[in-house]
Amino acid sequence: MHKPNVSKSRKWLPVGLPVMLCLCLLACILTGTILSSNIFYTQLMLRTTISTADISQGRFVLPHSLRSQISDLQTKIGVLLEQLRGASAESEAVALFADQLLHIAISFDKLAESLSGSYDGSSSGMNEVSAVDEDLSEDEESEIEQGSDTGRFNSGELHNYTALKLNRLIGKKNFLGVEVISPSVGLACASMASNVDRFMDYKIYRMCPDDWDIAQKVMISGCDPLPRRRCFSKTPPRFSKPLPINSSLWSQPTDTNILWNRYKCKEYSCLVSNETLGKRGFFKCSNCFDLSKRGWEVSTNESTSAEFTIDEVLRLKPGEMRIGLDFSPTTGTFAALMKERNITIASATLNLGAPFNEVIALRGLLPLYLSIGSRLPFFDNTLDIIHSTLFLDGWIGLDLLQFVLFDWDRVLRPRGLLWVDRFFCKRDDLKIYLDEFSRLHYRKLLWRIVPKTDRLEDEYYFSAVLEKPLRS
Repeated sequence: MHKPNVSKSRKWLPVGLPVMLCLCLLACILTGTILSSNIFYTQLMLRTTISTADISQGRFVLPHSLRSQISDLQTKIGVLLEQLRGASAESEAVALFADQLLHIAISFDKLAESLSGSYDGSSSGMNEVSAVDEDLSEDEESEIEQGSDTGRFNSGELHNYTALKLNRLIGKKNFLGVEVISPSVGLACASMASNVDRFMDYKIYRMCPDDWDIAQKVMISGCDPLPRRRCFSKTPPRFSKPLPINSSLWSQPTDTNILWNRYKCKEYSCLVSNETLGKRGFFKCSNCFDLSKRGWEVSTNESTSAEFTIDEVLRLKPGEMRIGLDFSPTTGTFAALMKERNITIASATLNLGAPFNEVIALRGLLPLYLSIGSRLPFFDNTLDIIHSTLFLDGWIGLDLLQFVLFDWDRVLRPRGLLWVDRFFCKRDDLKIYLDEFSRLHYRKLLWRIVPKTDRLEDEYYFSAVLEKPLRS
């Protein structure tokens, strides 16, 4: 069978693509594959029609329905090939036909891969997807637009990423039990297509643009997870090896191990300076970058303090706490205190105007870069403890709170601990929020409600340590 010249796909596609599909269809029919051939063929021909005007003007965009047809045919050919190889080979004709079908399948796979790279109409190949500069202006503001896009992505690299990824051995299931991998992209990405296109507009195999702030804004707006990219992350120009674990927990990280381009502060001393207080963008955690235990030296007076000490909580389950999650605006101080007690904590946070994740890592702890709208990347019933402070409070809607709490419940093991640390809201809303926590039917081990006195508003703190029940 003559192999088409893929590099000249624009000239060949109007004729070559239907021919290839017809050959694959014919192979399936000849071997007894059950297909409604007339209807299928008619629909396939209609969906593969490409106007010569579109091709000549470089506007060819492969329809999603055609990609689905290609993927479906690839799977059918693979299944057929598997059946042929498993059958009793009593004649050379069967073996020869199987080999021919294998060649068709391989050619078809290469065709699909080539088509996925031609979405942008570029003839320069996969190595030159983007024509824009890698670096973005430091002062450039990125506003996330929602609802104004058509939902159609233009980035050729994004189309290439989202295309189904077949196993190397066509028709063979991998160790996960599937024949193809479907890359994951957040649902809300379709409503902000231009912003996601901007994120995916880069040169593959080159340095990634310095655009993590754009990515984070898109994530916070619901486009999470973001598509993967094929570019290299930049290294701080004077990067030095981290401090050893026995001293990194409470030592101020060196400035040279952080890329400061996208932060208002350009050195660590700025993060802890009183002069920048209130201007840094991380109002939720104004003292986070003061790497000391001072914030955890809490009063145990139940009438005035809403806080519990770590040792007070751990005494509830002596020796049982080993792994857990801290979902808070944090630089890892809770995780550092728990590490000193031989407990491993992943710290889920965003970079809210400052290098939260970098500092967590430089302390020798585990940062989990995650937005509140994401499903936790943990399996069911696996964590011993979940802690959250100064994050869930009266801003959160009840629907979102339910999804968050039930996802925490999913990953928390039976008789694990949920530590809600200083949830605060207006007095009139307190019962509404407490009812949502009650829906979990957890056992109350520690429970405290006290007035919040740092502001004039009528607000209350709520803290609790709750035990997940056994469920059959």
